[in-house]
Amino acid sequence: MASVVPIIVGPTAVGKTALSVLLSEHFPLEVVSADSRQIYKYMDIGTAKPDKAILQKIKHHFIDILEPDAYYSAGMFGKDARQVIKEIRDKGILPLVVGGSGLYIRALVDGLFEADLRDEALRRSLKEECGRVGLDRMYERLQKIDAPYAAKISPSDQKRILRALEVWELSGKKISELQKEKTPAEFVPLFFGLTAERPILYERINRRVDEMLKSGLLEEVEKLYDRGYTRGLNALNTVGYKEVFDYLEGKLNYNDMEEHIKRNTRRYAKRQLTWFRQDSRIRWIQVDTASHLDKAAEIISAQL
Repeated sequence: MASVVPIIVGPTAVGKTALSVLLSEHFPLEVVSADSRQIYKYMDIGTAKPDKAILQKIKHHFIDILEPDAYYSAGMFGKDARQVIKEIRDKGILPLVVGGSGLYIRALVDGLFEADLRDEALRRSLKEECGRVGLDRMYERLQKIDAPYAAKISPSDQKRILRALEVWELSGKKISELQKEKTPAEFVPLFFGLTAERPILYERINRRVDEMLKSGLLEEVEKLYDRGYTRGLNALNTVGYKEVFDYLEGKLNYNDMEEHIKRNTRRYAKRQLTWFRQDSRIRWIQVDTASHLDKAAEIISAQL
């Protein structure tokens, strides 16, 4: 019989990390982080990584594993995280998946197929690159990545060429492969989604942004820049970092930068909720207060 693996999802700032700490008081567990930005080193404040005390108390996987310019995809995460979950289970410990990156979680649980893989920012970036270097160069890149698919389409079919490159960047897999199959995980996912009333969630987001700025978000971005990591990297094409780069480049004043981060984080939270609400397997728990969070831990514990 397949083992059950609890998965906690929800929008940014809703309390996922705090809940994982509460659950660690009920079970010996290790956290499998499903966050597409916390995997990168030197990006601590802007990605709201768990603080050092939590990381020392609870072992976390997929945090600080890569340099910001390293390539990583949802498909790669899905494969790697399945192996880590197996290793945790083999030790007799509970693997607890926690994160807000919907595509990472889908890759882990269900595998991926082409329709899952969409990213508007990446699509715009590919179109801009195509405009700079020409469609021939983009087609040549596709030929090197996925020759069977490239052979099926016209070298002048910009839409399909860029779509195939988008899929590759997001998943690390060829579109020709994804169109053939997707393989579900060998465990039973037990989904819990955290949510809060919109005014409460937005207030938490605003407060988190204030704390990030007080904690040194600007200095963190400056250090990234000094290390040679610039805004052109996919890892830094992220809410919080993009706006700080705009400020440092003189495109925004400080107050506008702060408001843009808050506004764009709220929009990101809405997109996360839209994504997760499409999954009927998720049991939603309202966590407007600390007592609600305690209750959520009791609900989850009772089902494990």
